[in-house]
Amino acid sequence: MKRLIMAAAGTALALLLGGCATTIRSDVTTFHQWPAQIADKSYVFEVPPASEETLEWRSYQELVRGQLARQGFTDAEGATPALSVSMRFMTTVIPVRVLEPVMTPYFYPSSRFGYRGYGRRYWGGWYSPFYDPFWGPYPAYQSSIEEHYRRELQVSIKSARDGKRLFDVTVHNTSRNMSTPDIMPALVQSAFEGFPGPSGVARRVELKQEPKR
Repeated sequence: MKRLIMAAAGTALALLLGGCATTIRSDVTTFHQWPAQIADKSYVFEVPPASEETLEWRSYQELVRGQLARQGFTDAEGATPALSVSMRFMTTVIPVRVLEPVMTPYFYPSSRFGYRGYGRRYWGGWYSPFYDPFWGPYPAYQSSIEEHYRRELQVSIKSARDGKRLFDVTVHNTSRNMSTPDIMPALVQSAFEGFPGPSGVARRVELKQEPKR
């Protein structure tokens, strides 16, 4: 019965933790010369190089399209556009060395006691009322390599008439989540938070991401 109760409690805790939202933090830098008044906000996406126009790219293009719609932009849909939009993204794997404390035994002789046992040593000496002084944990470290993933998203908006740049935004995010499709919706949303935003200023944007059902 005790095991069943403990298992049920563990399951409930796992469900509770699994339902918690994740905070995605991104560093966003924007440069723009956005007009105070712009009547025509129709746009077309620039065609990327053939090597970059993948199904993944098209999926993220739809995310950008959704954020543009939130800001009042409209797809030109074959008509002459006022604006052109380009998008690039990149994921870089960064190996990070991590040090983890481990406890190894040591021998620490003492003339105070005439028997062997187990003890805990502190800098400048040892003492614990619960342990004997001869043996105890010695602080040491072991290293391992963790893979972190650095993602960069760039979105630019230009005048389709003369090619003048109106809006450039770069979003950076680093996490241990290896799935770019999981992170990209937050990166795209961060790019358009407070559009057009302060020019020439790096800022931190934090978004809550609900777990997938």
